[in-house]
Amino acid sequence: MTNVDLPTRDRFGSKFGVIAATAGSAIGLGNIWRFPYVLGENGGGAFLLIYLIFVLAIGIPVMMSEFIIGRSAQLNPVGAFKKLAPRKPWFLIGIMGVGAAFMILAFYAVIAGWTLEYIYQSIANGFKDKSPAELGVMFDSFREGSVRPVIWFLVFMAFTALIVSAGVKNGIEKYAKILMPILLVLLIILCIRAVTFKGAGAGLAFLFKPDFSIFSDFKAATSTILKALGQAFFSLSIGMGTLITYGSYISKKDNLATTAVTVSLADTFIAVLAGVAIFPVVFAFGINAAEGEDLVYKTLPIIFQQMSGGYIFSLMFFLLLGLAALTSTISVLEVVVAYFVEELGMVRKRATLVATLCISFLGLFAAASWGWFKNLTLFKQNVFGILDFTSANILLPLGGLFIVLFIGWYYGRKRSGQELSAEGTLKVRYLPFFIFIVKFVAPIAIALVFLNLFGVFNFN
Repeated sequence: MTNVDLPTRDRFGSKFGVIAATAGSAIGLGNIWRFPYVLGENGGGAFLLIYLIFVLAIGIPVMMSEFIIGRSAQLNPVGAFKKLAPRKPWFLIGIMGVGAAFMILAFYAVIAGWTLEYIYQSIANGFKDKSPAELGVMFDSFREGSVRPVIWFLVFMAFTALIVSAGVKNGIEKYAKILMPILLVLLIILCIRAVTFKGAGAGLAFLFKPDFSIFSDFKAATSTILKALGQAFFSLSIGMGTLITYGSYISKKDNLATTAVTVSLADTFIAVLAGVAIFPVVFAFGINAAEGEDLVYKTLPIIFQQMSGGYIFSLMFFLLLGLAALTSTISVLEVVVAYFVEELGMVRKRATLVATLCISFLGLFAAASWGWFKNLTLFKQNVFGILDFTSANILLPLGGLFIVLFIGWYYGRKRSGQELSAEGTLKVRYLPFFIFIVKFVAPIAIALVFLNLFGVFNFN
């Protein structure tokens, strides 16, 4: 039994608010920070093609599935499964989603904290006259110092908690509607400037021209496929309970399919724009495209140094990068807070405080993974790397797998159709295709990747 009073439950106030908030959850560091470096490490255009296939064939149907669950129950992930499948073990999916959100925010807010350091450096004009090598040393020295990364992490967690404590409509939606359009405009400006560099064509070719030779090596190909699937789930916020939670705040009149397609396309568009802004510079300045997670912090400052008014653009971009990260961190924290409020009976402000403190404790180890806790490793991965890999490549796809199994094999076509059609007011001609995807295609695709990951199938 939950403690929520459904008639007075907070919800989004407009269709644009739904799109902005949900897109804000998806569009953030997963696109601008993570997507370019994962693409760079996995062959460029070939990875992009596989990623797009996963988004269209699996990402959108799984997103719609989460929306169906959330809006049908109008509860948090755990409460939603308890309501839709009473006295069944399906609620464990919700618990796994809340756990994934907990882990993701613990390391995601660390990266978000890095943006605060770069806002400070932008104000202090700290990038001026520095070569690419010097910018790399600057970032590595900052990350290995521990104290500043931890401080910025805690500051970012405080910002996140402040907005979440204000509620859905007056906190999450209010800020998302303002911030996301501004970020889009700045990214487009950066893309226009990036492609004017000498040698930029090689970067664009790396991004858009698939190198299918990767498929001649089964091990490399399956690794790329696994990471593309994990990136799709990470970037779209699938499998962590965010979309179930946000779906529970969506009006019964809104078209869930349109919302899912719009958010997915916007998310992918921003990810590609981030690649266009980064890879021409990477190739123009001879930087390794497989630099890793710090790629954006070593390449973007170079752009700003070459731009007219670069000081202002540097400050504005890292400020907005931090704000874009904020729209994502508040969505992840909301998953945990909604669980505390509706399942544990806490008031929102107390739930926000408790959730923030618990996540911050784990996040301290991630923030100091290159400093104080650099020797704390598992399978040669530091705490940050463990949280990143476990959440993106295991928990999110696994959560997505169980979600589509729930919709396809338990919840069923009839009830899913009622929710997608807004109780019969909308036409859902795509319903047979949607059900086929969630019953067969998505589960098989995700399962095959997992079987390869754990060595059950050895494709080499």
